[in-house]
Formats: sequence, structure tokens, C-alpha cells
Amino acid sequence: MTRTVAFATLGCRLNQVDGHEMQAALSAKGFRPVPFGEPADVVVVNTCTVTARADFSDRQTIQRAVRGNPRARLVVTGCWAQTDPETVARVRGVDLVVGNADKARLPEMVADLLDGRTTSRVRVSDIGAARTLAPAPLAEVERSRAFVKVQDGCQHRCAFCIVPQARGASRSREPEAVLDQVRWLVEAGHAEVVLTGVDLGHYGFDLTPRTTLAALVRAMVEIRGLRFVRLSSVLPAYFTSELLDIVTGSSVIAPHLHVPLQSGSDRVLRRMRRPYTVAMYRALVERLATAIPDLGLGTDVIVGFPGETDVDFEATQALVSALPFTYLHVFGYSDRRATEAVRLDGHLEPRVITARSRTLRALGGTKGLMFRRRLVGTVHDVVVLDRSDRTTGTLVGLTGNYVEVTFDGPDTFRRRLARVRITGIEGEKARGELT
Repeated sequence: MTRTVAFATLGCRLNQVDGHEMQAALSAKGFRPVPFGEPADVVVVNTCTVTARADFSDRQTIQRAVRGNPRARLVVTGCWAQTDPETVARVRGVDLVVGNADKARLPEMVADLLDGRTTSRVRVSDIGAARTLAPAPLAEVERSRAFVKVQDGCQHRCAFCIVPQARGASRSREPEAVLDQVRWLVEAGHAEVVLTGVDLGHYGFDLTPRTTLAALVRAMVEIRGLRFVRLSSVLPAYFTSELLDIVTGSSVIAPHLHVPLQSGSDRVLRRMRRPYTVAMYRALVERLATAIPDLGLGTDVIVGFPGETDVDFEATQALVSALPFTYLHVFGYSDRRATEAVRLDGHLEPRVITARSRTLRALGGTKGLMFRRRLVGTVHDVVVLDRSDRTTGTLVGLTGNYVEVTFDGPDTFRRRLARVRITGIEGEKARGELT
């Protein structure tokens, strides 16, 4: 009898890719995937732990899985499982806890669990000892845009971040394995791939022979049929002249970058242990914006880091106002166990963090609206998404510079490329028409 498995994945894009890879590995061993919430033999919850709120969401999802599928065996994996396995194991209904370094053996461990051969409820090995990253399984991707994991782990030790404890040291996939996966995805009909990793710019430093993200991307843009290669988050220091040349010089590289900032104050950046200064950041962004017309530019900002003064926050506001950001991801600081920031002085009151977050989000909304208005009248290739717009029921396309455009057209356009003229703005989206 075919066994069924349901997945719930929380957190970042990389975690979403991990969830897809685990599901593909289980499918290859004969498990049939079913939607989360439907009856299943096994439910896998892939957790996040980047913020305190993430841990709360993890618990809520586990509780939903227990209530909705009381007869299923419940497996919890991901970053919360890696960093606090004993706490996860004590949550009611959890049968097995699997660490990030152990995900590749998930099919074997799930089979043992169902057959009564499991000898330990906690299967979490030392993520710090992980040194390699196996090729991804070649499996169907349901989304129109394909996310490709090329790197995991992080070499940095930022004061606020628990990710190195959850993901380990930086590890890269071999270039040919990545390129084979991208070729397979393009042949399957995907016009866009998004390269993901924890510390994407560090790609290739751990391989023998050593290579770089720029070399990988330069080979990737030559793949016939690939319209867009999109880079996820890349730190400023990784923008070498080689990477800048390919990012600014190839029409296949999506004109959209996400360059984390975290703070516009050098004093706070030093306390955070971030590997750049405000001047370095500003110079890079100004160079990118000059070289790439209509650049979609996103960033992350942490508000209320311990010791952040009014002057520090005003410096962040001023820098965000001055630079051509098109969207912001604003995070209110929260303590993460075993990070350096927990021990720092100057923790701010929640109401201050909330007020500052609200101010920056409003600023980000204004800058995004101004950017979308500038695009009215321009023509773009868009990747048509699988979903319809919730309000209008029309098609939704994503431009190279990361703007969603709604437009009328037949359902046969889904998961394909379309050429669209932007005719107006509707809230956080643009309105367009086929050309």
C-alpha cells in the first residue's frame, strides 16, 4: 500500500526549497504527497527559528498538524529542530525530530518510524561537522519560478543571528550539478530560476577547485531558453568586479537585487558585527542603480537592535530615504538564545521597536509606490504565475525588477513568458495589458 506524506514548511525561501527537496526524496521512495491538512500517514513540519515569532509559529503549526491529523506520525525538522531539539521533542504529538544535517536521510528515517524500527526520537547530528552539499533531486517544480539551492550555511557571526548554529558552515553545490539542475528545469518549461542560499555570495569558496558565484552565473546565462536568473540576498562585500560585470552586463540577470542593510548607523553595524560600512554600502548601491535602469532593489533592516539610539535610527531613516530602494523587509529585533546580542546592554522597550518599525514600513511603502508609478508606460517581459489575482481574478505576472502586474489573458499563459505594458497602479501591484 502506498504511504502518504503531508508537508508544512515555515520561514525563508531556502527552507521552502529544502521542503521541496525532502518531498521529492520521499516521492522517489514511493511516498505519495498530499496537501497539509488532508489525512496522511506522515506529516513533516519544516521549521524556522530566525525570530521568536518564528518559534511561536512553529508550535502553532505542529499543534494544527496534531489536531488535523491525530493518527499520523509527526516528524519535525528544520532550524528550530536543529537548534533546540529537546524542546521540540517535548511538544505534544511529536514522534521524531530530525536535524538539518540529517534531512538527506529523511526517507530512511520515516520508513523506520512507520515500521516501528526507530530507536531514538531525536536524530540531530552536529551541523558544524557538515562539509558538503549533495546535488538536488531532479523533480517537478509546481511553481512557475524555480528556486535552486546552490549554497547552505554561513561563515559570518553576526551578533543577532542564530542561523550559523542552525545551518552550519558555508557549503556549496558543485557547479555542474547546479547547471544540470537548471538545464533540466528549463527543459521542463521554467523561464526563471532563483538562486538561493544562506550566504549566497560565499558560493564556491569551499569547493576544490575554488570557484565563485560570478563564474556560476556566467555559465548559467548561456543556457538556451532561460529568460531570467534572479539572485536572492547578497552581502555588499561579495560584489567583486567580476560579479558586478555579469550582474550589470547580462540581460538574463533579472534587474532586481536584494542587498541586506540592517542599519544605517556605522556604530550599530559594528555592534551587529556586520562586514561593511555605510559608505561601502552606499557606494555599491549607487553604482548598481546607475548601471541598471529601473533596478528593483530590496533590503533588510533590523529595528531596535540593543543600543540603537534615536540618532542611530534617524541615520537609518536618512539612508533609506536617500537610496533607491523599491521595497523593505523590516524586522523588529528579538532575542535569539545563544547569540551575542542577548548579552549586550541597551535593550529597547517593545513599544519603541514597534513605533520605529511602523515608521520604516511606511517609508518603504512610499518608496515602493513611487517606483511603480515610474514604470507606467514601460514594457516588460513577465513570468506569468500559476495563481490568479485574488481581487480581480486576472493573470499575475512578475517583472524582472520584481513588480507584480495584473492583466487580462487566457489561462494558457500561466507559467509562461508574456510581454506586458504597464498601464497603471493598483495598490501594491501594477496593472498592465498584453502587447
